[in-house]
Amino acid sequence: MAEITAKLVKDLRDKTGAGMMDCKKALAESGGDMTKAAEWLRQKGIATAEKKAGRTAAEGSIGSYIHTGARVGVLVEVNCETDFVARGELFQELVRNVAMQIAACPSVDYVSTEEIPQEIAEREKAIEMGRDDLAGKKEEMKVKIVEGRIGKRLKELALLEQPFIRDNTITVGEMVKQAAGKTGENIQVRRFSRFTLGEGIDVEKSDFAAEVAAMGKA
Repeated sequence: MAEITAKLVKDLRDKTGAGMMDCKKALAESGGDMTKAAEWLRQKGIATAEKKAGRTAAEGSIGSYIHTGARVGVLVEVNCETDFVARGELFQELVRNVAMQIAACPSVDYVSTEEIPQEIAEREKAIEMGRDDLAGKKEEMKVKIVEGRIGKRLKELALLEQPFIRDNTITVGEMVKQAAGKTGENIQVRRFSRFTLGEGIDVEKSDFAAEVAAMGKA
């Protein structure tokens, strides 16, 4: 298989408008063949999706999902460019899938890693720098290890970085790009809220066994 060089990835990006990681994956799937890689991107609906990302997306839909048992609920806003696409079956299916994904990922708090506040990243850095397994390592080695761990941790907090629950060979972000490619519009997940029954309520827990024992002594 041909080596997937940075130049090859850049050339495919310039040709298709797809993201760098998407181009790298396409080339890997196509054995380094530029033509086949471009076809792979088109089939996935990713080619030219990046070019649409700068266009205004003010239409769309607010979707909801209530998980079985009614203990977890989700509201999510997904935007597109026109009401016509927003009302379409493909877009509505995307909104449902995103809402279900949010319900299935309780540790996800942000849409993308770019939204994560700097103080969160700094807090994670402080935690990682203090871990016992880094003791005795050179400072530059510690920094490199910690950067890798933080990058992984921040991805765990971001919705678009999660493996799609119905097809874990792609991320949620890639699923959104595929929808954008198929509709020909810029599609963005804007915001979401997750509701968990009883969350934040302090419930007094009683020791049933101790109560029974006390009653027996009375």
